[in-house]
Amino acid sequence: MQRYFLKSITDNELIFYDSDIHHIKNVMRYKIGDLIEAIWDETIYLCQIASIEPLNVSIIDTKKENRDNNINLTIAISLVQEQKFDLILQKLTELGVNKIIPIKTERSIVKLDDSKLLKKYQRWQNICKEASEQSHRTNIPQIEKVLTLKELANYDSNLKLICSLNDKTKPIKDYLKEELQEMLFVIGPEGGFSIQEENFLMNNNFKPISLGKRVLRVETAAIYVASIINYVYGG
Repeated sequence: MQRYFLKSITDNELIFYDSDIHHIKNVMRYKIGDLIEAIWDETIYLCQIASIEPLNVSIIDTKKENRDNNINLTIAISLVQEQKFDLILQKLTELGVNKIIPIKTERSIVKLDDSKLLKKYQRWQNICKEASEQSHRTNIPQIEKVLTLKELANYDSNLKLICSLNDKTKPIKDYLKEELQEMLFVIGPEGGFSIQEENFLMNNNFKPISLGKRVLRVETAAIYVASIINYVYGG
């Protein structure tokens, strides 16, 4: 059943985003009597379409549903080209990541000025919303503002890991303990972190880990990490 996140609820009236109204009417071509799911504040509303013009639905039932992993996972990832970053956002959402932090690094290819950031955030949020609907989540991952590594170093988490190729790394499995409640995982740009950046993070309690013997692309590393965490803490 198609699922939509609501814009708001007013006097028990469900308010849909304009883009979703278009999707319901013109893409899915729903008719009066068809059923959809609407999400607000992690509550699922089972709705029946009462009218199309204007769109109006009646609530048949409500329920709660927990599809979250048993860990709060934040992934901080260097800015990459738009198409790759869109893919990363989509797949991390599907895999249950709670928060995504874009970061600036010395070797980041993409440089964003303030005038472009608002449009970028709107685009990113929409990608995560659609991926959350597709994967039947009851929440949408939070996308933080773009941070520098200095700002990221002040981020609080039970465990902070950095994807590294240096000889001090341990396998990621060595850190995946059952009692963990939250984790911050940092993935660098396509050229990797500079030695200075990596040392700075390690000096601020980030543990270097290895993802195996091969060097992975940024988007592959992000999906790989989220998949492992989803497997270990998904049930």
